[in-house]
Amino acid sequence: MDGHRFDGFSRALAGRMSRRTALRRGGQAGLAATLVAGVARWSAGEAEVLAEEARPSGTRHAELLTPAIRAALSAAGVTMSELDGLVVGLGPGPFTGLRVGVVTAAALGDARGLPVVGVCSLDAVGDGERTVVTDARRREVYWARYDVPGNRVDGPGVARPEGFPVPGPYVGDPAFADRLGAPVEEAAVTTAGLVCAAGAQLADPASAGPLVPLYLRRPDAVPPSAAKAVTPT
Repeated sequence: MDGHRFDGFSRALAGRMSRRTALRRGGQAGLAATLVAGVARWSAGEAEVLAEEARPSGTRHAELLTPAIRAALSAAGVTMSELDGLVVGLGPGPFTGLRVGVVTAAALGDARGLPVVGVCSLDAVGDGERTVVTDARRREVYWARYDVPGNRVDGPGVARPEGFPVPGPYVGDPAFADRLGAPVEEAAVTTAGLVCAAGAQLADPASAGPLVPLYLRRPDAVPPSAAKAVTPT
């Protein structure tokens, strides 16, 4: 990544797989996966969002991400050749969504010779002093704690909301308010949040770490422990 610096005004493509969006079905709160792709102009630690695409994705991450990227570029009035870098959320989040997002960012960066910066996705949710809580499935939350300037001071981690030892104020998924026993201000990953979270690395792309997804736990799908015996017919 040496040789790529973000001096003055620079454009970055930012994407995050599987933002969680609250839905209502039959009076009960549910959750749907949403992918986010956007284009922003970054300068002096601030992000001006030129376009953002947020699309309910379910399990169709691979099908919908590239069209969302194209739509964001078109809405921003820029092409891939005009970008100065890419920012991608590394999770924590669902396995498939993270793999699709990270691999897509890495492939685009390699093809275009652009620096690719990965950030913890929870860093892009809310601002100021807060504890971010998002849906981790299995009746758990992904969480991270931030100080007043917005620096992450604890986490990321995964835990059950009941008896959660990390103090608020909480932002993220309001569906967990009852189980946390405290209000949760609704907030989600945004293009501006991703770009601002990547600020230090955008200023010095050579400092960016490897694109390693933050899974935090083992996948739901695992190989069988032993082969099943075949009964002759």
